[in-house]
Amino acid sequence: MDIATTDLDLVRQSKLGNRNAFDILVVKHQHKLASVISRYLKLPQQIEDVVQDTFIKAYLGIMAFREDSKFSTWLHRIGVNAALDFLNAERRRIPLYQPPFNSATNELIVSEVVDNENPERFLSSKQTISSVLNRLPAELRTAITLREIDGLSYEKIARIMGCPVGTVRSRLSRARTNIAIQLHSFGLAISGKCSGSPA
Repeated sequence: MDIATTDLDLVRQSKLGNRNAFDILVVKHQHKLASVISRYLKLPQQIEDVVQDTFIKAYLGIMAFREDSKFSTWLHRIGVNAALDFLNAERRRIPLYQPPFNSATNELIVSEVVDNENPERFLSSKQTISSVLNRLPAELRTAITLREIDGLSYEKIARIMGCPVGTVRSRLSRARTNIAIQLHSFGLAISGKCSGSPA
């Protein structure tokens, strides 16, 4: 890919099925996206998860990008919405751990998130976001696409897939877990310099 290739060129090639083009977009925009999301989330693991979720949604929904704005603007909008969704979900959960806290200053301890010295770390030559999705069983890939891209309710997905709502929830959970495990296993997660973040 020519170094002068623009985001729009890469988007159009992605729409034609060029996986490498989207991988280049990931490398180009991952740090700025992490910075945008860090305005809403503070824990490195949370930011990392939402960044990954954002790129997955962008890849699945690339055909919906109308090219009437910058790719970065469109991507950041997806990221902000994903961060807000994450916060809303967190408010409904019971905390499983206490974030690092500095009793002297009464402030949360926030670790650095992105390793700017090695941006390629986010991208594995053997495993890409697109290939991770393609490796999902058909029923998991269909469920997560209908939910994350088409925005359908569990009930509508259940009708389309001909299964109970409980099965839809299970498939979505398995799909997200499968994606997260594969991304982490193949080094597609943002590598943070996290000395005090929870395991």
